[in-house]
Amino acid sequence: MILSMTGFAAVAQELPGAALAVELRSVNHRYLDLALRLPDEFRAMETALRERIAAELRRGKVECRVTLARREGAATLAVDPARVRELARTADEVRRAVPDATPLSVAEILRWPGVVVESSLPPAELATCLQALVDQALAELAASRAREGDKLKQLLLARCADIEAQVARVTPRVPAIHAAYVEKLGARLREAGVDPAEDRLRQELAVFATKVDVAEEVARLSTHVVEVRRVLAAGGSVGKRLDFLAQELHREANTLGSKSVDAEVSNVALELKVAIEQMREQVQNIE
Repeated sequence: MILSMTGFAAVAQELPGAALAVELRSVNHRYLDLALRLPDEFRAMETALRERIAAELRRGKVECRVTLARREGAATLAVDPARVRELARTADEVRRAVPDATPLSVAEILRWPGVVVESSLPPAELATCLQALVDQALAELAASRAREGDKLKQLLLARCADIEAQVARVTPRVPAIHAAYVEKLGARLREAGVDPAEDRLRQELAVFATKVDVAEEVARLSTHVVEVRRVLAAGGSVGKRLDFLAQELHREANTLGSKSVDAEVSNVALELKVAIEQMREQVQNIE
């Protein structure tokens, strides 16, 4: 299976007194770049959530947004006794150091962060609900990325077919092109009053003609396309491998164009570059 790095998932669950929602967004990136947006209630779970998401996703710029919307009047207010005791101890220390300090009023204590909490579900149950919801969102994201990945696979196979069609245009012409070029060089030498049949000149002529022989580039283009098809069939996290193959295809197409001494081969090289560039753009989105 080929997975795209682009995907989206949104899941939600109604809880006593609140609604919990998780959104996952993913776009292409060289590595896994994970950003978490969590309410204060779930800050302690950040490391565990990062590990859970990283276990499923290999590459991509991923944003995980968690929201906890409490319904007005649905939750009850409660005082955190431990927080009050901690505040009282701190206030005692301040009064020992500064005897004239004004004691904290009840209103000031209640306004202190963390003293008054909204009680709906216990923190352990909230954590369990969030973990289950993240797992559900990951499953939806995987399905979204798989659908997109299948589309990318079909596009890449179509580009492979385009490349093979262009290679098929030039392959039968390679021997004739080489022979015609040798004959052309020989004719120019004869016009200059030099006998191309002379051994040394014949050897130099053969070496020079080899520099414009594109048979090797054509063969490597076919080999790389076969490898692209094999990688696509194997599936998995193959984005980097496909990116490397696309670069190699582009290199061979460039060399083919630079060595060309035939108008048809030059046209083929141009068409190959177009198809390969389209392939490279699509490969950037594959995990």
